[in-house]
Order: sequence, then C-alpha cells, then structure tokens
Amino acid sequence: MKKIFAVIILVATLSLSGCGYNTIQTQDEAIKASWSEVGNQYQRRADLIPNLVNTVKGFAAQEEKVLVGVTEARARATSIQVTPELVNDPAALQKYQAAQGELTQALKSLLMVTENYPQLKSDQNFRDLQAQLEGTENRIAVARNRYIAAVQDYNGTIRKFPSNLTAMVFGYEVKPNFTVENEAAISTAPTVDFGNPTP
Repeated sequence: MKKIFAVIILVATLSLSGCGYNTIQTQDEAIKASWSEVGNQYQRRADLIPNLVNTVKGFAAQEEKVLVGVTEARARATSIQVTPELVNDPAALQKYQAAQGELTQALKSLLMVTENYPQLKSDQNFRDLQAQLEGTENRIAVARNRYIAAVQDYNGTIRKFPSNLTAMVFGYEVKPNFTVENEAAISTAPTVDFGNPTP
C-alpha cells in the first residue's frame, strides 16, 4: 500500500512540474514586484511636485492657472490607491494610467512656462528639482517597460498549452497591460535646457 501511495505522489509531482503552475506563480509575483516599482517611481515624481510648484511660484506667481493645473493633476493621480490588485482590474488600471498621463501633461506645461523666466531657469534649486524630475521620468519609463515585459511573459504562459489548462483550472486570467493614449509623447522625458536665457 505504501508503494502504491508513493507511486501516486511521484506521478502527481511529475505531472504538476510540467503543468506550468509554478511558472505562473513566479511570473505573477514578478508582475506584482514590477508594478510596485512603477508605483514607487510615480510616487517619487508626485513627491517632487510640491517643491517644484513652490519654486516656480516664487518666480512666476502670475502663472496661477498652470500652477493650479499641476497641483490638481497631482491630487488626482495620488488619490488612486496603488495596490497589486489594481493590475487585475482593467478599468481601475486605465483610470490610474489616465491620471498619470494628465499629470505628465501638466508638468510639461509647467516646464514650458518656465522658459519665460530666465531668473527661474538660473535658480539652483529649480535646476536641481528639474534634474530630479527628468531622472524620475526616465525611471518611470524603465519601470513601466519592466512591468510590460512581466505581463507579456505571464500572459504568454497562461495562453500556452499545457499551462493554459492549469490557468483555466485555477482561474488565472490574462492581465491588462500598461497602455496610455499618445504613448510616444508621454514616455518622452521632459527636456531640460539650460541654454542662454531669453531676454
């Protein structure tokens, strides 16, 4: 009886090793980790914004519409709770992505306005914040690319035979990937130009 039981366990173990269950688990964890990095980088950007807005306000208080726009876009972007479950809800993920896209556009408007203020462009604090923002935008792009690759791997696994059978049995579904309108424009980091100030 013990031998039969041992054979059954051995057969079950061998059949499970080829079913893709462990691969699905590993890839699902990779998605969660890469999503956390995306969220961390977006939070880093959100944390820079109040200092950037206050610095610009000190030199360009009359640009109230742009300053308010950035502040409101930041509030909308940070109001959405970033959780691993967000990647399983296409509507919530799309809402989050749209809010981040609005914030990106608001920041671009703010940086365009600053071109009209030579003293602001020469302020060391502003320059440091601008450099940090540019670096953060690059980090966001890298983190998003890692997330996209992790989702692609996962989705490929749960659609291939025989792991698709395992996915069906355990209820694993294709995860939505990171997409935004006007992807090329949004993924471009804001340019920082410390050239000759305009008169």
